[in-house]
Amino acid sequence: MAKRLILTFIADDQPGLVERLAKSVADAGGNWLDSRMAHLAAKFAGIAEIEIADDGIAGLQAQLDDLSADGFHLVVEEAGDDAAPDGSVFEIELLGPDHPGIVRDISHCLAERGVSVEDMETDIRDAPHAGGTLFHAHARLRAPAGLSDADLRDSLEILAGTLMVDITVGKIL
Repeated sequence: MAKRLILTFIADDQPGLVERLAKSVADAGGNWLDSRMAHLAAKFAGIAEIEIADDGIAGLQAQLDDLSADGFHLVVEEAGDDAAPDGSVFEIELLGPDHPGIVRDISHCLAERGVSVEDMETDIRDAPHAGGTLFHAHARLRAPAGLSDADLRDSLEILAGTLMVDITVGKIL
């Protein structure tokens, strides 16, 4: 019987990190299914979903222990159920002057309405003509079945005014 596992990892960035982790998974008989990875502040971090037979888990753990001894910080969890959640999917794009608390305020607004963040990327950019920095975020969200599109849009537009940022909302499904 095969199990799906979620591996999260972080290490000092250097060439070959992904290859070493992928080799460990393959050598244990695992199959790499899905992943997200990024270089952040001289570190390399990621999350990967793998599938592996029950009899390969001990070998995988031994491989991961070797990586931990070499500076990888790893967490392994069994994957949850893949049942498709209900609700509409939206994308938002946010751009505005950078200041502390933007992610906190957006996530609070979404959580109050039962909206889940399925994927989010953020970065800081130079402001093209004014100097300073801009905060940029792109996220895919899943709204609960009972939340209307208009309510979500209105909430985010009010928040945009409070934060003095531009938020664009688009429905995907």
